[in-house]
Amino acid sequence: MYLTRFRINTARSGARRLLGSPHFMHGAVNMAFPDAPSRSGEGPRVLWRVDPAASARADLFIVSPDRPDLTHLVEQAGWPNLDQPGWTTFAYKEFLDRLTVGSTWAFRLTANPVHHIRKEGDTAGSATKRTAHITPRHQIGWLLARQERAGFEILRIPPEQQLTEHGHEYQVIVHNRTPLRFRKGAHGRSSRHDVRLTRVTFDGRLRITDIDAFRRTLTHGLGKGKAYGCGLMTLAPVQAS
Repeated sequence: MYLTRFRINTARSGARRLLGSPHFMHGAVNMAFPDAPSRSGEGPRVLWRVDPAASARADLFIVSPDRPDLTHLVEQAGWPNLDQPGWTTFAYKEFLDRLTVGSTWAFRLTANPVHHIRKEGDTAGSATKRTAHITPRHQIGWLLARQERAGFEILRIPPEQQLTEHGHEYQVIVHNRTPLRFRKGAHGRSSRHDVRLTRVTFDGRLRITDIDAFRRTLTHGLGKGKAYGCGLMTLAPVQAS
């Protein structure tokens, strides 16, 4: 397993094209590997996420079973005239192997929180429709409902601090709540080709409860929309307060 960070030069037109369409970014990430990445669900898959960064750039993170070659992205959306390659790849498996139950981490997760509902007037046996959670409260509830199976628990805010945190009970915030609508095909003219999803980013603190399940979460992703920049969770050491 590998974790890669690529610096995107947002001043370039190619970068703006990729950032404007998760479908195009998905294709560019897949082109980093000579063989098409597996999406069978049986093994680790390619996950990616874009984080805003300073100085007219954004950071593309990729977790993958194989080491990527992002030369094409440097030429399209990086700084091709610099001596540095433009991306850094780490041996992710070594990090995963060092994780332990009970350890606490700061995390970031970009996800597509959805649920299934019936419209008003639908009969009890009619098919449900997948729709996005809209409010931060329901989006955090979506994450809390999946934490046990995913091998972690989000840390709670101490009771004496909850008043200053506007009543929130857990150490997690939601930001970059972005409804997306983009065309799946480059030349599609029908609305049937449109993809709609709501992408949100969670920042918080967690404790590992099940090491095997948690490693699977980090390498297989969490939730829907993985092809479009959702599902990737990354960790950082907890900073002492």
